[in-house]
Amino acid sequence: MNINEPLRSQLVVYQKNEITEHHIYKNLANIIKEPENQKVLLQISADELRHYQQWKTYTGIDIEPNWWKIRFYVLICRVFGITFGIKLMESGEEGAQKSYHQILNEIPEISRIEQDENEHEKALVAMLDEERLHYIGSIVLGLNDALVELTGALAGFTLALQNIRLIALTGLITGIAAALSMAASEYLSTKTEKDHRNPLKASIYTGFAYIFTVIMLILPFLILGNYLFALFFTMIIAILIIAFFNYYIAVVEDVSFKTRFLEMAGLSTGVALISFFIGFLLKRFIGVDI
Repeated sequence: MNINEPLRSQLVVYQKNEITEHHIYKNLANIIKEPENQKVLLQISADELRHYQQWKTYTGIDIEPNWWKIRFYVLICRVFGITFGIKLMESGEEGAQKSYHQILNEIPEISRIEQDENEHEKALVAMLDEERLHYIGSIVLGLNDALVELTGALAGFTLALQNIRLIALTGLITGIAAALSMAASEYLSTKTEKDHRNPLKASIYTGFAYIFTVIMLILPFLILGNYLFALFFTMIIAILIIAFFNYYIAVVEDVSFKTRFLEMAGLSTGVALISFFIGFLLKRFIGVDI
């Protein structure tokens, strides 16, 4: 079949994507433990290799996979879970699938490849069932409470105490105590609800999320010398945590990132500003000078 150079270049891109995803799914099949899910991943890997061979009949060349992309997605899946990694990768395929329609008249069999891709998506959605996703609510509880409560507390402590080490000490004591309290509350709440979640695991997820957030928010007060700079960087860290976590949720649950991010960021910064003002008032009217 005679194809023009622009079309051939596009097919080379498709071919490289297929061989890259073949290796990604093959590697993920070695990571996952469930035999049925492993079988699904190996089947998808084989389909991607078949697509690669189909594109090769048009391009007439062998193409090396994108090894950087393979390592990146395998690492993402190891760190953040198979669900997040695969959905992140699948979201990147949407543009490729849309471009298939542009060459449908020239290469009719592309419709079969597109059908395979849609079947892959359905198979992946059916298999994705990670423990951590059952406890997203517990993680949200820990992160949200820590961000709202501790950013507010640190803002108030900053203006009231104006001593960076004392602010860090007070913040750590407050944060750790609140984390233990929140974990205990989540344990009792989950036990009372009697749902499919394990109360102990729910409390651990909540407590860990809270403690992690506490450490990250206190860190600027431990390494910087000026309490106002420390508070500024604490707020930056809080925004980054909110952005990352809401992006994670948006990917795995297919929800709007912007709405959740703005709501959570606005709540945290609003509480921090109010607490900062309260700290100023209390320091002025009580007359405490440290």
